[in-house]
Amino acid sequence: MLQELKIALVQSSLVWENPEQNRINFSKKISSISSDVDLIILPEMFTTGFTMRPQDIAIEEGKVTLDWMIQQANLKQSAIVGSIPFCENGNYTNTLFFVQPNRSYQRYDKRHTFTLAGESEVYKAGTKKLVLDYKGFKICPMVCYDLRFPVWARNVENYDLLLYVANWPKPRITAWDTLLKARAIENMTYCIGVNRIGKDETGHEYSGHSAVYDCLGEQLAFTENEETIYAVLHKDHITTIREKLKFLDDGDVFTLEV
Repeated sequence: MLQELKIALVQSSLVWENPEQNRINFSKKISSISSDVDLIILPEMFTTGFTMRPQDIAIEEGKVTLDWMIQQANLKQSAIVGSIPFCENGNYTNTLFFVQPNRSYQRYDKRHTFTLAGESEVYKAGTKKLVLDYKGFKICPMVCYDLRFPVWARNVENYDLLLYVANWPKPRITAWDTLLKARAIENMTYCIGVNRIGKDETGHEYSGHSAVYDCLGEQLAFTENEETIYAVLHKDHITTIREKLKFLDDGDVFTLEV
């Protein structure tokens, strides 16, 4: 039986620091997605925009949004992934949640906080890489600025899909396009990036460019619009290419200190 993963990439504008309204908006977008999708991907900080003022938002909003993701995943019978500001034990993190239809979830705290915007002063950096199993695919989810650091993403776990959720601004969108493709090629994996569009309250503009690349760097899906786009990933594509081109076997052996 061929293994495949049907993906929906939800590229959207965001309402600044308004979790309730963003949940309402994304509920509508998710409800319109075709019923046979396996994984729905939302942008980074999809309930707030890229805010450096998480303390101005009620602490309980993080848990409310996680509960909402659990509910949506169960209703849609699809996994849902996206990041939000999350407060635990007095520390804020930019936390990605990967929520499965059975209501289980795993989390990844953004490792590379964006110093240029002061994220490193507000959010505690994560220390653990996440690789999870879902429907026969090994998936490695990351967040925005992580994209610039190839050592952190290096495919030593033999994962099949590397995905990034982001608020990546328009002036540096060429870097986004280039690095997504590079991460796919160097790790011999599918690579997906889901960005936002529109302007935020700090004046930054976002042009989207959410995309899907296969392990040879071929672009399978792309959009600059506020819309949901789709792709189907095939496990045999990964297996066939890696058996023919054993590039990962020749990678440097290294250890990573965090």
